[in-house]
Amino acid sequence: MVQSIKHHHPQRRGFTLVELLVVIAIIGVMVGLLLPAVQAAREAARRMSCSNNLKQVGLALHNFESTYKFAPAWGQQFLNPAEAPTNPPNPYFALTADARNGFGALGRLLPYLEASTISDLYNQKRPVLDPVNLPPPWPGGLNRPEALATVPTFICPSTPGNQPSDYGPYFALAGIFPSGVAFNLPRTDYAPLRGLHSSLAVCAGLPNATTHNAMLGSADTTTKRTVKFAEVIDGLSNTICFVEIAGKQNRWFAGKQVPRTGNISVDTLLNSYYGDWNIARHARGLAGSDINNPGLAGCSAIGVFNSDNPYSFHPGGVMTTYGDGSVGFLSSSTDVRIFSALVSRDGGEAFTNPNN
Repeated sequence: MVQSIKHHHPQRRGFTLVELLVVIAIIGVMVGLLLPAVQAAREAARRMSCSNNLKQVGLALHNFESTYKFAPAWGQQFLNPAEAPTNPPNPYFALTADARNGFGALGRLLPYLEASTISDLYNQKRPVLDPVNLPPPWPGGLNRPEALATVPTFICPSTPGNQPSDYGPYFALAGIFPSGVAFNLPRTDYAPLRGLHSSLAVCAGLPNATTHNAMLGSADTTTKRTVKFAEVIDGLSNTICFVEIAGKQNRWFAGKQVPRTGNISVDTLLNSYYGDWNIARHARGLAGSDINNPGLAGCSAIGVFNSDNPYSFHPGGVMTTYGDGSVGFLSSSTDVRIFSALVSRDGGEAFTNPNN
């Protein structure tokens, strides 16, 4: 008698739809919990890199001062063509006062930031807008493209994008460049301050007048182009030297990009090239209440609008370099009286530096 043989196959059991949805939901919750922590860790690394950049800038300033026994003011203006070398002649000198300005403070620090290969392509005894430095056919110092290289030390990694700065419209307006042609210059996210605008000075209880007494400030860069450390009578550790004014040429307001109006002169914040003397600004008092009117006057100063004031993409404040070379984080909630005292080099204020 033949017995039938039964084959037993193991049952295969897969995920049910409900179980799969539960697993996906758990994974989604875990990612949601982890993502902020990952983003915070990345921002912490970027902020540390930004802090290191500003530390290098502070050390460069001290090395400059050690060499020359003074620090550069925010700008310097040549008095007449004869003051600068005249061979070849500078046809732009008489066009505008801007065409008589030399490199700004950051541009003058290039040799002390391991960027001599760039600074050597410029003649800093002549204005920036000089055929030797920025001649047609552009693009730059001695007509060498490498003269317009980005300096990583001047870029904060927290700033979105790495767009260059188009100075074409400005040069066209000055009559030294054809209109409608872009002329890109490498930007900086850091700048010195010149002083306080009257709109912020009154908020701090000061006279209703614009001041010029920041660490590298000067009211007249034809007669005062340098600042001696001995003039910083408030103390180097209590005086801001460089600060973040990040994100230019775009306009940023409280973490959001300002809507464009279609007017390039309004939509573009020009001063953003590290060699530009005019990156130095007078900090203004801002309301911080209307993104469509970002310059509305009020009594806020930090992290509101990146046209003239300290601004960064770090949560809660900005990185700053002090006159002694130290670096600190200045909270957006810093009282304007404290901030104003930190800006002035000779105000004689009695206060406690929140970063000390």
